Amino acid sequence: MTNDKIYMDYASSTPVDPIVLEAMLPYFCEIYGNASNIHSFGRTSREGIEKAREQVAGLIGAEAGEIIFTSGGTEADNIGIIGYLQGSRKEGTHIMTSTIEHPAVLRTFQYLEKKGYEVTYIPVDSEGIIDIDEYKASFRENTSLVSIIFGNNEIGVVQDIKELARIAHEHGAVLHTDAVQAYGKIPINAKEMGIDLLSLSGHKIYAPKGIGALYISKGLRVSRINHGGSHERGLRSGTENVPSIVGLGKAAELAGQRMAEDGAREMKMRDHLFDEILAKIPDTHINGHRTKRLPNNVNIRFAHIEGEAILLNLDYYGIAVTTGSACSSASLDPSHVMLAIGLTAEEAHGSMRLTLGHQTTDEEVERVLEVLPGVIEKLRKMSPLG
Repeated sequence: MTNDKIYMDYASSTPVDPIVLEAMLPYFCEIYGNASNIHSFGRTSREGIEKAREQVAGLIGAEAGEIIFTSGGTEADNIGIIGYLQGSRKEGTHIMTSTIEHPAVLRTFQYLEKKGYEVTYIPVDSEGIIDIDEYKASFRENTSLVSIIFGNNEIGVVQDIKELARIAHEHGAVLHTDAVQAYGKIPINAKEMGIDLLSLSGHKIYAPKGIGALYISKGLRVSRINHGGSHERGLRSGTENVPSIVGLGKAAELAGQRMAEDGAREMKMRDHLFDEILAKIPDTHINGHRTKRLPNNVNIRFAHIEGEAILLNLDYYGIAVTTGSACSSASLDPSHVMLAIGLTAEEAHGSMRLTLGHQTTDEEVERVLEVLPGVIEKLRKMSPLG
């Protein structure tokens, strides 16, 4: 066992960047006014919020007025989806999503289904890509909204959101995308791509937990889903969390500055991990498309062993990975994403996800490649699945 810990779970959460923390600190004890107040204390807090709104919007080519702040990606998904449907609701509205959505979207659709909405779940192929023909064929005259994840949280697959939005608009529907994993990692231009609603989260881009945002394209009607004050254009009541909002803004600014360099470096390490793992360990397979994926995502399955056993053994060596979505890691059920790409329950359970970040080093990657083959060999010798 080693005392040197290696974190390869950046898709679950990231550390707050020291530069982000530095930007936040004054808003705890020095600039503490309620941003809804018009006195100087409140106005100073409001200035921090509005600067952050510009920073968050700028990373996706949006206008500051198109951003509302939320408590995270889940709330942004809920406001975007439910709020839009309430704002434009027609009886019997048909809505669509994919079979590989994050639970924040999937369970929202399941809730809406119980409320009387007709829901179509669009399948993906064995590499996690939306079936465009089936997508096109699934639209109806009363289809009002489509929600497709931008970059999948488990297998990292990136969808052609621009084309999906174009098709949705041809059928009179709007497109919402959960971009929690993609925001700050790959270029996104909401206007050019035709995105109507986009959700994002701070703790995936080195900002604090408990802060996120929703992009609402100008002119789109969205209703509130919680009730209280008139904060955030009346769509998200509650006194603003100014320090975290400022932190999210700074993190968005840093992501814009670092995206090209970090993306290229992480992609190189990602591909090196894929190449070496496939070469050194027999009976291994990549989950998801090899290249149409987030630059920092490695998801791979090992025949005849359980992913939980891999996780625990790597943790012994100080290496942190996951077996799927961290939001569902306490469940023993196979990942719905893995089942959706055609894996058996056994294959799904044998999957492992490594996600890289700004602080990941080549030395850490090599350490993983040094330890992993021995772990897999030992577990396969012990496993009754073999």
